[in-house]
Amino acid sequence: MFTGIIEEVGRVQSLEAAQAGARIRIGAQKVLQGTKVGDSICVNGVCLTATSLGADFFTADVMAETLRRSNLGSLSSGSEVNLERAMNAEGRFGGHIVSGHIDGTGTIARTEREGNAVWVYVSASSEILSLIVQKGSIAIDGISLTVAKVDQKQFAVSVIPHTGEETTLLSKKVGDLVNLENDIVGKYVQKLMGLGGGSLGLANNPSIGGRSTGNNGSNITEEFLRERGF
Repeated sequence: MFTGIIEEVGRVQSLEAAQAGARIRIGAQKVLQGTKVGDSICVNGVCLTATSLGADFFTADVMAETLRRSNLGSLSSGSEVNLERAMNAEGRFGGHIVSGHIDGTGTIARTEREGNAVWVYVSASSEILSLIVQKGSIAIDGISLTVAKVDQKQFAVSVIPHTGEETTLLSKKVGDLVNLENDIVGKYVQKLMGLGGGSLGLANNPSIGGRSTGNNGSNITEEFLRERGF
């Protein structure tokens, strides 16, 4: 598990095809401290397992599915990537719960400076946008950010100078792909409410809290929640 607080920006040294996937080698410093072979490192929001370590680099294998669902396949030698080690149980939880299992990619739609901050607008699929709420959390290339605006086509975050300086986000150009991971709490709520994301929801539970919930397994519906302002 990660927190979305980027520890350093690393640089891709190589990305080589390997058995329908790829092997990536990334130059780094800070995330190597205390890291062992087999440990997890979040690379642009994707949880990867370190397969070898050097004085100033680590390598990881990337499966074909990860290449399809993320922007890792578009990286090349010299590309910069956001890096974070797995959360230390004794550390501070500065961001939000980030699993490193992204939900898909979005596209940088536009950027706009306002004072000392920069607005970044990201277009995304309806499946991803349906789980984004204003003032909620989103991980963009592994960066924990607060959603300031959202509609049916895109969402926006406001990036402060520190985040801009310590991550790759503001180096992105219009049209670039970014990895997106929705807040895991929203995904669990969606599934448990039977609103999508699988068939094991409340509709398959005969009772909730010891009482019957009707033929469909629950008397709480999407319409019920909407009528009450949720």
